[in-house]
Amino acid sequence: MENKYSNKTASGTDVQHVKQKNAQVSSGKYGTEFASETDVQHVKRQNAQANKNQKEC
Repeated sequence: MENKYSNKTASGTDVQHVKQKNAQVSSGKYGTEFASETDVQHVKRQNAQANKNQKEC
């Protein structure tokens, strides 16, 4: 249910943001959004720690 007085739905979703994301998906620009924000070395360390903890159990 969209609130006609603002740019957000009743649940607080930003309508323009959703429309922008939908446009990116249809134009093929989706998928690299978070790539630049990911610290690969940090993820690898976390994975190694998780594997180590799993083997100890």
